[in-house]
Amino acid sequence: MASALDTSGAGEDGGVVAVGSGDKTVDREKTCPLLLRVFTSYHRHNRLDEFEKGNTPPVELKIYTWMDATLKELSSLIKEVNHDARKRGTFFSFRVVYPDQRKPIYRMKDLGTTCTGKKGLDDNISLASAKFTIGDYIDVAISIPPGPGGGPRGGMHHGHGGGGDRRPRPY
Repeated sequence: MASALDTSGAGEDGGVVAVGSGDKTVDREKTCPLLLRVFTSYHRHNRLDEFEKGNTPPVELKIYTWMDATLKELSSLIKEVNHDARKRGTFFSFRVVYPDQRKPIYRMKDLGTTCTGKKGLDDNISLASAKFTIGDYIDVAISIPPGPGGGPRGGMHHGHGGGGDRRPRPY
């Protein structure tokens, strides 16, 4: 079964369909997909204050998927619309952004990391296994390795703070 990607939040029209690779715990033929709002940034996660007072960060992907979607599947969907992220060695660091139950603020929790062209321990973490709740957001820091076609100088850059920070990341 496939997940659909709506890039209208990222300034592009239309949708992209990519083949899903999630667990078979959800019958995708009979289960209605959920709308997953994914916010991306280069070389860092979006700040929590960008989610305050009804606001959200500017670069958004709207993905229709299921609770058994894995981090690797979500990485593949992001690569469908972000050609720079297809470069081997690109890291995707996932966090869930959720409202605090006691205060009118948001919190973040690390979900895991995937890498283009490499298998990793976090690839098969699903939204369900990470205790994702419908209505939460996913925030993704995309770290493209330096070189031709990658990094802040060589490829598409959305102006999310990576300009002056050229240090390699430990993840």
